[in-house]
Amino acid sequence: MGLELESRPSESPYIERVWHSRSYDVAQMTSIAIPHCELVVWQQHGQVRVTVRGPETVAGSAPVPHDATFFGIVFSLGTSMPHLPVGQLVDDAVEIPDTTGRSLWLRGSVWHLPDYDNAEVFVARLVRAGVLVRDPLVAAVLDGAAPEVSERTVQRRFVAATGLTQGTVRQIDRARQAAALLREGAPIPDVVHGLGYFDQPHLARSLTRYIGRSATRVNDRNPAEPLSLLYKT
Repeated sequence: MGLELESRPSESPYIERVWHSRSYDVAQMTSIAIPHCELVVWQQHGQVRVTVRGPETVAGSAPVPHDATFFGIVFSLGTSMPHLPVGQLVDDAVEIPDTTGRSLWLRGSVWHLPDYDNAEVFVARLVRAGVLVRDPLVAAVLDGAAPEVSERTVQRRFVAATGLTQGTVRQIDRARQAAALLREGAPIPDVVHGLGYFDQPHLARSLTRYIGRSATRVNDRNPAEPLSLLYKT
């Protein structure tokens, strides 16, 4: 019971990760928090749907269509579609209309439906057409650089490009990193110390909010609700 899921990183500065999966014998999953926007394509019984999902700031249960296949492009932080303001997509999603088995509509134009192997080509075309943009300041700030603009400008541009504050992004990423380490068998005290949590209750609260699991349940490989995409940041 669960989701067969495979993912890969990308060398494109506009893409954080590309993934695909198939559902079988599962009705619900735990959708964990993620600070990125993503484009998701799913097919079921010959029907194709495409959605653009915004950042998710808390974990929650989500329905899983029976016997469906999914493909997603997780955009890098600071990458967004200007005609779909990211601030309006936080904890929400918008369905792309007029999608067929071969194409989709974005900002008034027809685009070939992307897949797991040609995601970079699809994204490059969106960038050239101005459908997809990226503010490099976001990555610079998260890498610890000191941009030559005021702190107020940094904060404004960060929220405009991601829909979230720097603090929220770091908290979500830390919880995801903690969950990934715990799934690899890292001892809870080591995760607490290594990622800068105050104590185990602090880690527990973070995991419950952003991952939807306690530290002891993160390793549950056969839960009633499987986790959505989890990878090391």
